[in-house]
Amino acid sequence: MLETVAVVLMDDVTPFEFGVLCEVFGIDRTEDGVPRVDFLVCGEEPGMPLRTSVGARLTPEYGLDAVARADLVAVTGVKLRDEDQYPVAVLEVLRAAVARGATVLSVCSGAFVLGAAGLLDGRRCTTHWRYVDQLAERHPDALLDPDVLFVDDGNVITSAGTAAGIDACLHLVRREQGSAAANAIARRMVVPPQRDGGQRQYIELPIPECTADSLSPVLAWMLDNLAIDHTVAALAGRARMSERTFARRFVAETGTTPHRWLTMQRVLHARRLLEDTRLPVEDIAARCGFGSAALLRHHFNRVVGVAPKDYRRTFGAVHSGPELERSSSGAQQNR
Repeated sequence: MLETVAVVLMDDVTPFEFGVLCEVFGIDRTEDGVPRVDFLVCGEEPGMPLRTSVGARLTPEYGLDAVARADLVAVTGVKLRDEDQYPVAVLEVLRAAVARGATVLSVCSGAFVLGAAGLLDGRRCTTHWRYVDQLAERHPDALLDPDVLFVDDGNVITSAGTAAGIDACLHLVRREQGSAAANAIARRMVVPPQRDGGQRQYIELPIPECTADSLSPVLAWMLDNLAIDHTVAALAGRARMSERTFARRFVAETGTTPHRWLTMQRVLHARRLLEDTRLPVEDIAARCGFGSAALLRHHFNRVVGVAPKDYRRTFGAVHSGPELERSSSGAQQNR
């Protein structure tokens, strides 16, 4: 569950990264169907203004003692400093949070704070590509992946640059509160509801500057037509491009290939249907464009990590009954 979120601030905090956490977790979006979260902004001295990287100041309302009741403890990006210059009290509450089973999340250079607390040793993690070498040098036992947007290592989640922090936060909402909540927040923030955490932080091909050439209309059409087969040739024709240009442009705009992007969107749609409907898995597979329950199970398990049946048992809004296990023909599904 994700009922209480504590953001731990210290001097030289980066406001945008703090704003990301506020946008995802701190705003009451119950009118959009998002469960309410108790949002705590914490510091060593409550009521004492802290420096930011842009000259303004932020004042935490709560002390570090409030962190003890948080399900999620988040650390923003901060100006890099020597290992022994991070506040000892902050490092202690982060270690205590992990020890009691809470999740900790860092945005951008906040990974260095987790590292100073000893929370990255033996764990998969990431940070902004500019700081990868420094983090690896300071924490050689960390399993650092320099190319991804974020890493979910159970109760320790690290993200790359600012936009990747949004991805990591929405991923956590999706993990803890379901697809509907993550999608509702993403719509309000006007950002994609899900980018694969494994895609690269930066892309060698530049994002096209000409908005008339954007693939957004094609992407929207694909989302509206997940059930039908899509070939690169057909999609390139719809975009009025050669196949080669379309493939390059697609990677530039989405960070992945058409096939991987389409597979991910189909899995996300399957998640929503598993959560919100009583459709048999065979029918869900057809609606999502997988063709068969076996193919859906293969991709769903690879992306989500569990079988559709197990996911529905945990996250389904309606309890499964016999009709969920069988298609209209009576053949047992979802094994």
